[in-house]
Amino acid sequence: MEYTNHPLLQNKSAYSLALFEHFVHVYQSLAPVELHATKSMIAIRYQDRNIAWITDLGKNFLHVVFPFKRSYSYNLCFQKIAQVPGEAHQFNHHLRVLYQEDLNEEVVAYMKLTLSS
Repeated sequence: MEYTNHPLLQNKSAYSLALFEHFVHVYQSLAPVELHATKSMIAIRYQDRNIAWITDLGKNFLHVVFPFKRSYSYNLCFQKIAQVPGEAHQFNHHLRVLYQEDLNEEVVAYMKLTLSS
């Protein structure tokens, strides 16, 4: 991967790096997304806007935040949904990926939704 020097990816297990690569591959199969590094996270960009942020890579997990204009509270995949303070129309949806299989049909549907939001 091109971001192997990003601090978020340093000293991580092969397992969590494989989760990262799988997540990026799934997004790239949906649309021509790009990765953009920030100081503490990696943004997934599509058509000049951030559509998701990889915020943490643990020993055996990947944590991703999807910003949506409304809350999608009836789901089985997000561990937390929080309205951004001061923003009437931004709800961050937090996803923790433990297995490649966690990027299932429901999650991929939300990933597609970020492309059009």
